[in-house]
Order: sequence, then C-alpha cells, then structure tokens
Amino acid sequence: MNYETKMDLATADEGAVDHERGESAEGSSSRKRLWVILAIVAALVLAAVLLTGGKETEPFTADRSGELATVTVLAPGSTTIEGRINATGTLAARREMPVGVVGEGGRVQSVLVEAGEWVRAGQVLAVIDRSVQTQQAAGQSAQIAVAQADADLAQANLDRALKLVERGFISQADIDRLTATRDAAVARVRVARAQLGERQARNAQLNIVAPAAGLVLERNVEPGQVVSPGSGVLFRLARGGEMEVLTQVGEGELAQIPLGATGKVTPVGSDKVLSCQVWQKAPVINRENRQGTVRCAMSYDEALRPGGFAMVELASGTINAPRLPESAILSDDEGSYVYIVDGKNTVQRRDVKVGMISDDGIAIASGLDGSERVVLRAGGFLNPGEQVRPVMNKAQ
Repeated sequence: MNYETKMDLATADEGAVDHERGESAEGSSSRKRLWVILAIVAALVLAAVLLTGGKETEPFTADRSGELATVTVLAPGSTTIEGRINATGTLAARREMPVGVVGEGGRVQSVLVEAGEWVRAGQVLAVIDRSVQTQQAAGQSAQIAVAQADADLAQANLDRALKLVERGFISQADIDRLTATRDAAVARVRVARAQLGERQARNAQLNIVAPAAGLVLERNVEPGQVVSPGSGVLFRLARGGEMEVLTQVGEGELAQIPLGATGKVTPVGSDKVLSCQVWQKAPVINRENRQGTVRCAMSYDEALRPGGFAMVELASGTINAPRLPESAILSDDEGSYVYIVDGKNTVQRRDVKVGMISDDGIAIASGLDGSERVVLRAGGFLNPGEQVRPVMNKAQ
C-alpha cells in the first residue's frame, strides 16, 4: 500500500509538470505570432509614409466628415503672355553678291584682296593682263588721227570749191560731191572715236571690281589663272556685311510669327547671344515637311560664319489670356477641357482652346476669362455635377 501510494503521487506530480509545460509552450507560440503581426503592420505603415513623402495628398482628399472631396482650385486671371518659338537655323549673308568675269577675260595678273577683308564699292579685286588690249587701243587711237586728217582735207577742198563756184569754174554738182566727201570723212572720225571708246571700256572690264561695299566671303582665283565669262564665281561678297539666319518652322508657328519680330541667335561653338529681326517669311510651305522659312536679319559679328548653324529663339507675338499649368488641362475625344467649381461648389466641365505654350504654363485662347475657379489637379477623379470642398491654391 505504501508503495502504490508513492507511485500514485509520483505519477500525479509528473502529470502536473507536463500540463504546465504544455501551457508554457502554447503561450510562447502566441507571443511570437503577435510580434510577427506587429512587425508586418509597422512595415506597412513605414511603406505608406515613404510613398506619400510624409505629407497628406492635398489635391484630392476626403473631408473628415466623409461627405465632400477637397480639391485645390486656381483663379488664373488674365496676363500678358509672350510666345517663344525655339528652332535651329543656318547662318548666311543677307545679300550675297557673286562676282565673276564681266569682260573677255584673260590671264590673271594679280589678286588684291583676301577672304575676310572689307572692300568699298568699285574697289579692284583682281587685275587681268591687258598687254594685247592696250595695243589694240593704241591702234584705234591712230585710226582717229587718220580719219581726222581725211576730214580736214575734205573740208579744205569744199571750201576752195565754194569760192570758185561763184566764178562759174565749178558746177553745183561738184559742190554736192565735195560736200558728201567731207561729211563721210567726218563720220569716219566719229566711228573711230566710238571704236576707241569701246576698246577702252573693254579694257576697263579686265579689272574685276566690287559692285558694292561689303565683306569678302570667298576668293576662288589665283594669279596666273586664265579666266573667262564661263569661269564661274571668282569672289563672293556679303553686301554691307549684313548677315541673316534662316530657320525652318511649322506652318502653324509660321503664322504666329509677325514681320519685325525680334529673336535671339546663339551660333554653334560660341557663347554670344546676338539679336535678330524677322524681315521675311516664306510665301509658300514645303509640301514634304509642311514647314516654311523665316529669315531674320542680323548685324555683322565675328562670331557669325555663313553656312554655320545657330540656335534661334523667336518671339511669336503677345496675347492677354489666362494661363494654367499643364496639370489643370484635360483632353478627350471632344478636345481640351478643364473642370471649374461654380458658386455652389459644384464641378462643371468647361471646353477650352489652348494657345501659346511656355515654361510658365499654357495659355487659354478661349473658354475662360480668368475669374473662374479651375481645378488645379486630380481633375481625372471628378465628374460634372459633383459637390466638392474647394481650397484656393496657396501659391496665388
């Protein structure tokens, strides 16, 4: 009995210990699950904070009452907007003058200018050898002397005959013949003088001269070279040194650029910003690329190199219109539109037509007068007729 009693007590004690161990294991497992859940919640909260930047999404939030959405609105007003068109262009002489052989040509004796030099009107650029032409001019001068001598003799014969006709020694027919001889001799004098003048004019054309004052852009001739009227362009000049930039713009932009508009030109490879003025627009549009040429005149500058490229910024006129950021303008199949909030805080759709685009925003050509409260952002989440709580943009 004593033995069995001891065994029963020992068995009871062991059961109690096992029961306590089971309860302890179950509590430890529950605590682990709780810590895992808390860690997951903390990770989700941290991710939400990082995604939102730690700030509330102001443009479109639910009101604390849960009834109205909060939207940021902007009353743009009306401002003067100056449009700008950026393009690339090619530098060129505004009035380019090709100079070649005008006369009969010959061997170039000397070239008196270099490319890059300034010349005045009538200045000799190159001289062609005229040794043969000089002798021809001398021969023409001698022909004048011969013709003049014949004319003097014919006049003397006529004068003597007129004295004898009164005495009846010479008939009137002889007088007419002598008069005709004298007139023919005088005419030959005039012909000889005209031929000499022609020869001298041809000799003068042997000098290649500048037709107007300007800058020499090209020199394509060297001493000893034989040239003729078919030799092509020997010199190329920019009249007055005037330059221009030719830029291609779309037909829509071409219509926005007025004559006389100013612009800024930055030649490639230079830090200089030069001014220009539009003096001509292409009267036709290229059918292939739907572009037209704008010619913008410039004063001479050392940084300008005809044939080079330049960055061009042209003024496309000014307008008075509301200006909105890009986030406020939406579009669909019907065109561009914005959402406005009326006096009853109701969202309304308003169709608009966009105008000039600049770094400061997009001009509204029509559809708004600037006094409306325009939804600044999150318009895609709204519907016409929806009630909202508008908040004026703090930047205004």
